Amino acid sequence: MKTFNLLVRLIPAIIMLQTLFFKFSGAAESVYIFSSIGIEPWGRIGTGILELVASLLLLLDRQTLWGALLGIGLMFGAVVTHLFLLGIEIMGDGGQLFFMALATLICCTWLVYQRREQLRVILNTALKTI
Repeated sequence: MKTFNLLVRLIPAIIMLQTLFFKFSGAAESVYIFSSIGIEPWGRIGTGILELVASLLLLLDRQTLWGALLGIGLMFGAVVTHLFLLGIEIMGDGGQLFFMALATLICCTWLVYQRREQLRVILNTALKTI
């Protein structure tokens, strides 16, 4: 089970880290995506920074919950954007970006589910301070 848990942390971290080159270098596909939704270049760069943070948090066992929550937010946005604005296939990629976003979303959701007790404690503590 320990190997599975590590794998579920590594998959989304690697996917997000792997896409950083394309976001930060201004690759045509990334520029097309963010131009299509009207947030180029700041949306592309900002998303890249947030994906870098999420990836690093996922790789740190004690910070996995935060990385997974950030990953869920980012990938939910990516999946919804693909479904309603861009389409599943981008510039002939066969849906690869969509399916990588979906895989990342599923892994991050699983990680939050695994750490739901930790999340419950954090939320209870936060609500008591309000």
